[in-house]
Amino acid sequence: MDNLENKIMIPEDVIMTKIHHIRHQKVMIDRDLAELYGVETKRLKEAVKRNYKRFPEDFMFEMTKEEFEIWRSQFATSKSDTIGLRYAPFCFTEQGVTMLSCILKSDRAITVNIQIIRVFTRMREILQSHKEILRKLEEIQVKDIEQDKKIRLIFEYLKQFEEAKKKQLEHENRKPIGYKIPKQE
Repeated sequence: MDNLENKIMIPEDVIMTKIHHIRHQKVMIDRDLAELYGVETKRLKEAVKRNYKRFPEDFMFEMTKEEFEIWRSQFATSKSDTIGLRYAPFCFTEQGVTMLSCILKSDRAITVNIQIIRVFTRMREILQSHKEILRKLEEIQVKDIEQDKKIRLIFEYLKQFEEAKKKQLEHENRKPIGYKIPKQE
């Protein structure tokens, strides 16, 4: 298996470009998976249909006509890309991709499936670390806001102190008025 795994190694970025965001989920399209597994899309769909009970809605779904048209306009720009796109594709979530390894028995399919699952896992880890970074940034922002309020309060106190000091100096330096008693020597 290790020898086969080294031969089939697909770069992570290639797999990542085949992961799409549809219905607020990360999914892979049947034709992309078929390409990676080295089978025809038609054969992949047949295998899924034979094992339909293994693919509940949260594992796999078929695009609606609207989703299909939007997806097709975004990703299938050249004529060669539109070949074989007469029917809305199946979309497989991470769990659905895992389930595919149960019905596709070739060594290539199993090896590629392991790579895909590793990419999904890595993406989830990256997303989790980004969430942690965002949470920490929010904490810092809240602390900054609190610090800003404290700094403004300090400046306000300094202004009040400065005004009080100014008034005191004016009071001490003012010219005395009223009856002057001559100094006796």
